[in-house]
Amino acid sequence: MVLIGIDGGATKISAWEIIYDKKNNTFSLGSTNVVREYRHYDEFIQDFSPVELSVQLADMNGDIGLTQDEMVQGEVYMNACTDVITELAAKHRDKKILIGIGMPGLKTADKRGIAALANGPRMPYFANVVESKLKERGIKLYDKVAKLGSDADYCGIGEEYAEKGEFKNCKNAYYLGGGTGIADAIKLKGRLIPFDEIKDWIAKTWELKSEDGLSLERYTSASGIQFIFSLNSGLTIEKLNEKRIFPPQILEAALNNDINAINTLKQISKNLAQLIFERITTVYFGWNHHFEFINPNRQALESEHPYKGTLFDKIIIGQRLGDLLMESIGTGILFDEMIELLMEMTKGIADINFKKHYLTDNIFNKDLICFSNLREAPAIGAGIDAYLTKFN
Repeated sequence: MVLIGIDGGATKISAWEIIYDKKNNTFSLGSTNVVREYRHYDEFIQDFSPVELSVQLADMNGDIGLTQDEMVQGEVYMNACTDVITELAAKHRDKKILIGIGMPGLKTADKRGIAALANGPRMPYFANVVESKLKERGIKLYDKVAKLGSDADYCGIGEEYAEKGEFKNCKNAYYLGGGTGIADAIKLKGRLIPFDEIKDWIAKTWELKSEDGLSLERYTSASGIQFIFSLNSGLTIEKLNEKRIFPPQILEAALNNDINAINTLKQISKNLAQLIFERITTVYFGWNHHFEFINPNRQALESEHPYKGTLFDKIIIGQRLGDLLMESIGTGILFDEMIELLMEMTKGIADINFKKHYLTDNIFNKDLICFSNLREAPAIGAGIDAYLTKFN
């Protein structure tokens, strides 16, 4: 059997072969990776306009009536997924394939399709179609796709079970992964807990509104950081892409005293510090209204929960956000500014146990913050989830 993990995003699909070490009960990435960008398909609709999200959400309760553009664009996504699997499977012609797939969007009731997607086409029969296409190509599956998972949950699974995962060997930790979007994962009392399971008392990062009125996803994802720099510099996203100005280049510009880059990273530091402070206090004390919500109609959070009094062993920062913060250590900006702000906020807490844990010599304990080594956490998590679903 060959285990494959799929990470589907807004612009591309990436597939990795996942290696299971039975002796040590760990998973790691294989040497083979295949990527397909949707834009390279002839049928791809460059200016695709998604159905209004409120309509998508309403349609989830009944039949999903796809538009013609959704059917065409969806076919591109599903062909890309089929193609990456086909290429990986071609290297193992005599073996059956077990596939785990992570895709954005709200899933159908059977979890094998996508019922709502803010910036893309709905694909309610995603797994069925991909499986059918693979069968037509003579590719044998070990079992059908159990479900389409989310990036956030798969990041958590990857950190828990992968060989280099940061959730391993700790009981309580929070993971924040910033790539194209943002991923939240949490482990409490030794158990991985999906945020959807605890949404009554803690919110996802994208749901929280900054003081500037923007989703915190804008300050924690790689694409969001580029967006903030666009606002500060007056350069369009298209122009920044054309000039290949992404978060690493923004950090470099800040170190060269570019005022727009400096202001951008100050905003990132401030919002990251506020987010992390909200996480550590919400878990320990309960929700205390640190933020308003992007959706004003979101159900209010409860202040009581079964994990109150919990202190994090680790705060894990991953993907491109982790790379950026790690690169800034010792420069006096970004990471260093975030730590300074966390220190000031933590000093204002009266609880002795809380302060003793998070402060060392009256300085925020930087050792509690670590950086993920899993650059492909969603893909490895998808493969691991498929394996555990089948064999556990």
